[in-house]
Amino acid sequence: MPKHSWAEPFKIKMVELLKMTTPQQRKKALQQAGYNTFLLKSEDVYIDLLTDSGTSAMSDQQWAGMMLGDEAYAGSKNFYRLEDVVKKYYGFKHLIPTHQGRGAENILSQIMIKKGDVVPGNMYFTTTRLHQELAGATFYDVIIDEAHDSSNLHPFKGNIDINKLDKLVKKFGADKIPYVCVATTVNMAGGQPISMANIKELRKYTAKLGIKVMLDMTRIAENAYFIQQREEGYKRKSIATIVKEICSLTDGATFSGKKDALVNIGGFLALNDDKKFEEASNLVVVYEGLHTYGGLAGRDMEAMATGIIESVSDDHIRARIGQVLYLGDKLNEMNIPIVNPVGGHGIFIDAKKFLPHLKQTQFPAQALAAEIYEDSGVRTMERGIVSAGRNKKTGDHYYPELELVRLTIPRRVYTQAHMDVISESIERVYKNREKIKGLEMIYEPTYLRFFQARFKKR
Repeated sequence: MPKHSWAEPFKIKMVELLKMTTPQQRKKALQQAGYNTFLLKSEDVYIDLLTDSGTSAMSDQQWAGMMLGDEAYAGSKNFYRLEDVVKKYYGFKHLIPTHQGRGAENILSQIMIKKGDVVPGNMYFTTTRLHQELAGATFYDVIIDEAHDSSNLHPFKGNIDINKLDKLVKKFGADKIPYVCVATTVNMAGGQPISMANIKELRKYTAKLGIKVMLDMTRIAENAYFIQQREEGYKRKSIATIVKEICSLTDGATFSGKKDALVNIGGFLALNDDKKFEEASNLVVVYEGLHTYGGLAGRDMEAMATGIIESVSDDHIRARIGQVLYLGDKLNEMNIPIVNPVGGHGIFIDAKKFLPHLKQTQFPAQALAAEIYEDSGVRTMERGIVSAGRNKKTGDHYYPELELVRLTIPRRVYTQAHMDVISESIERVYKNREKIKGLEMIYEPTYLRFFQARFKKR
């Protein structure tokens, strides 16, 4: 059978030169950063896989749009273009721009949650859960059990277990559940998608009980790709069509434009309910800025509008996921323990299986991320016990089943050769894995500790 390779649907116009470092320089940088890759200086990083949030490369059309910024305090023309694009491609009635996704999470939590409420979701995300907790709610994970097994090959590990959700409803009552939080894709599970069939089933179930469905649509285009490739009846449908269908089954959404929409800053809250929109419009003035800019410059809204259009291009998303799959295939060939099937925005190494000699209280994913950086200058990040945080009542760590190192691939930034360098570095670290020592946390901030915590080697 003839081979049909994919290639990027763009050509490179400008490059940023990278600093090359020595092992000695990287060792010193790690010590200064307290073995937390978030605290490394970017100039000391060769290939930066810390996050795909705000790190993608913008197109010439986006950069051109930056010159069209209407920086009026109120009623910027760029807001109205963004509003039109959101209505066209996502179908939501109302738009509240915010500086980024967590700004939208904050406002959503405050207008929807009452103290003592319960919020089910397909696995927690760090900032999402924190905003829900600060508003007085308790988060409950209702994702399918397969999501907690890195080797399970279920094609839609982001699916919600309706039976788990039903048990919560019976225990607390539907009136205690303001909404179900649905992530597309599920970051903490390894970038795993949710199926359209599952979203439809959820919509049918919640509609009978009057429970809202709120979408975290940060990586919705990537989720749509997996639906297109894996779900019956969607092979011939465009990414744009699938994206809009997902949104049509929900009541609103939070969105970080720093991922799918290919911008360096920006996000929004989208709603269909007129009353909730009014409440959100009042709150955004307090926390972000006027409801027609929400903490963003006009040029940022213009770039985000263009990025949304580019994000639902079939050619773009095929190449974007193709690069992630390429790295995943390389690591699977090397027998590196990763989350399979490979997800949308990155590769997730199973640190428990990579470093079985380390206890979870020795922060194996944090230790592994540090080791990879020291080997090659590749910056990754922890998604395990450090990210999970502590139980507010007991003070003890949360112990997630998945202890992961995330290799997050920025969009339109790195080449296939960079993927080769990354895989070869991880293979070297894997061959010497028995020598890797655990870490001890020596500084722990109150909130979202993974950003600023410091460690030392045991």
